[in-house]
Amino acid sequence: MTQMSTKLLVNGRVHSPTHPDATAMAVRGPVVAWLGSDDVGRSQFPDAQVEDLDGAFVAPGFVDSHIHLSATGLTISGLDLRPAKSREQCIRMVADYAAAHPGQPVWGHGWDESAWPDSTPPSTADIDAVLGDRPAYLARVDVHSALASSALRRLASESAAATGATAQPPLVADAHHQARATARDLLTDAQLAEARSAALQAVAAAGIVAVHECAGPDIGGLDDWLQLRALDRGVEVIGYWGEAVTTPTQARALVDETGARGLAGDLFVDGALGSHTAWLHQPYADAPDCCGTCYLDPDAIVAHVRACTEAEVTAGFHVIGDAAASAVVSAFERVVEDVGSVAVARCGHRLEHVEMITADQAAKLGSWGVIASVQPNFDALWGGGNGMYARRLGVQRGSELNPLALLASQGVPLAFGSDAPVTAIDPWLGVRAAMDHRTPRSSVSARAAFAAATRGGWRAGGVRDGKTGTLVPGAPASYAVWDTGALAVHAPRDAVQRWSTDPSSRVPALPRLAPTDPLPRCRQTVHRGVVLYG
Repeated sequence: MTQMSTKLLVNGRVHSPTHPDATAMAVRGPVVAWLGSDDVGRSQFPDAQVEDLDGAFVAPGFVDSHIHLSATGLTISGLDLRPAKSREQCIRMVADYAAAHPGQPVWGHGWDESAWPDSTPPSTADIDAVLGDRPAYLARVDVHSALASSALRRLASESAAATGATAQPPLVADAHHQARATARDLLTDAQLAEARSAALQAVAAAGIVAVHECAGPDIGGLDDWLQLRALDRGVEVIGYWGEAVTTPTQARALVDETGARGLAGDLFVDGALGSHTAWLHQPYADAPDCCGTCYLDPDAIVAHVRACTEAEVTAGFHVIGDAAASAVVSAFERVVEDVGSVAVARCGHRLEHVEMITADQAAKLGSWGVIASVQPNFDALWGGGNGMYARRLGVQRGSELNPLALLASQGVPLAFGSDAPVTAIDPWLGVRAAMDHRTPRSSVSARAAFAAATRGGWRAGGVRDGKTGTLVPGAPASYAVWDTGALAVHAPRDAVQRWSTDPSSRVPALPRLAPTDPLPRCRQTVHRGVVLYG
């Protein structure tokens, strides 16, 4: 029998709950074999392959609990409109991209008029003026509305589902979904394959070892998800399929057909605040005649939760507005009354985003074991007294969004994701945003934030062995090596972010993550002993 070789990482700082002062780690095959000091490691593993970390920081690999890989890749390899600071700049970027890619349909993402001087998105006429008769799909940053050229609108309107596809404003709801599906059909297999590859490379380069792909019929369709599922690029892709069911038999059949971990993720109850499609109890402050959009009625929500619970399948929904949250919590409550809280809790049901939630609702979710897959970067981008939330909802309502501390305090397990391409992939941005919430009472500790970005993602994906997502002997060798000037092997105590202010707590250190500190740079990403990056 061939003996597995051992790799010994030395001269670093290993983030381990069992060995907070470890400066070396031994990896044997796909498993962490040992942690401790350099001198002991060298004597205990004299034949090991030694890798000198030169003071780098070793931490568990991150898990992104909500992502859209193909759309992320299309943004990386295509037209990224997030840098646009005005309507005019956005139009100019579209024109420049089109000129550089003659004869191709234009797929873009990321414009956000809420931060522009006139708060006005381009019109179809603006897009036609620079593109002529070329099809173009330009998603808003939240991907719940989109600009579409007249050429794309004509193609989309051939379907009966594209009601309203000839209107000038950005498309929403079914008209948006149809336009996106039509635009995707214009992309070549090579373009989509390149996008998926680019996304997975970017994920690995960010120290991420696993992602939760939120797929569905209104996202990329079944073929896109099956193509992603078939890829073997090292990064573990855990899929959720956002399609409602009404019976346990239907739930099991759909899981078998898709191979998804659950019928959850972006099963839309509502839309997004930026697009005025999040479902609210009270009207938008900047649109007094609008309370958003309900995509899934309360009875359908109840039926889906009940069917999945009886089938022992993970259920879940995209939930942003307070009316959507109320409908979902009420649905879970009805199912708990029928089948009991234990039956509900064992399924690992989950909610995505959960931006507007009350303490009473959070307490109920916590008691039922419902997981919150949340995106701290939403607050970093749109929170604060002058942010998009305040413009859409008013300062008071806007300050109550993304209440991470409230969810955690009520026992709701947290898992962090980026919702890329909506926000940047870098998981340290999410950890920092959670620690430095624009509403201070909603912040969580460094310890809670880091846990939600690592083992929280594994738990949300159904892995609850107590080891995965940490660096302890016997755990999977899934880790990232980080360069950071603020955390060296012999760094002084004040050069690191402690989980505890008690110096005797012996809690492992994290890099400094103050707003002015540079974020750690990934040197290497390893998953189950296999190098994915670096």
